[in-house]
Amino acid sequence: MSQNRSSAVMQQRAEPTDSLDDFPTPPWATRALLAFLKQMNQPLHLQRAWEPACNRGQMARVLGEEFAEVWATDVHDYGYEGMAGRVDFLMPDLEPPVGIDWIITNPPFRLGPQFILRALELAEVGMAVLVRTSFDEGTARYQALFRDRPETWALPFVERVVMWQGVLLDPDVPVWRPSKDDPLDLTKGKMEKPSSATSYQWLVWLKPAVAVDESATSFKRRIPPCRKALTRPGDYPPVPAHLRAPAGLSPAPLLEEL
Repeated sequence: MSQNRSSAVMQQRAEPTDSLDDFPTPPWATRALLAFLKQMNQPLHLQRAWEPACNRGQMARVLGEEFAEVWATDVHDYGYEGMAGRVDFLMPDLEPPVGIDWIITNPPFRLGPQFILRALELAEVGMAVLVRTSFDEGTARYQALFRDRPETWALPFVERVVMWQGVLLDPDVPVWRPSKDDPLDLTKGKMEKPSSATSYQWLVWLKPAVAVDESATSFKRRIPPCRKALTRPGDYPPVPAHLRAPAGLSPAPLLEEL
């Protein structure tokens, strides 16, 4: 695998950093998609992928485990060393890299339909997005996207994909949760394993994107429990300081509450 590091600084929307969706993707969730694509006989080792919302590289690194080449960009520089450049994926005059087979990403939720439509224009083989399972609900989104461009596969996760804003957390490693009623009282906080009430799915489109009846092309395949099997050493960074047990508190009594 090689990563394209050529300069690709293009025109960008004027958008403050704190307005961007910053929910890093757990590596195992990307591996689950790649395993499915290989089951569908996609020769990923011969193909090139583009991750246009690469964040800190959590998804791009995993794509590099299977694809021949990965192009990683984002509208904001989060510090990923493999990023090819700051690129606004939605700019009308965007000049994409040549020969991109797949576009795979976890797009900003509010820009999901726009990312999908642009990816369908640019990808030569297919595209996939990681979105909430509620993403395909709603009349407006149906009219704008799914009516004429139904997905090829919907792949909902059976188990929760834990994504917290701005940090990648191992669901098996407890973090400090202060009391909501009195966050300054350390005796009322506790250690908890990271969790999420939100469910996620991969939506996958294969080219050519043809306007056909949805029932003829779209079907659901649930992703069975696989987090532990697809997690590898080094996938998760250390727990950040603000989520560790406060100094002076013994971790042992806190963990007994789990």
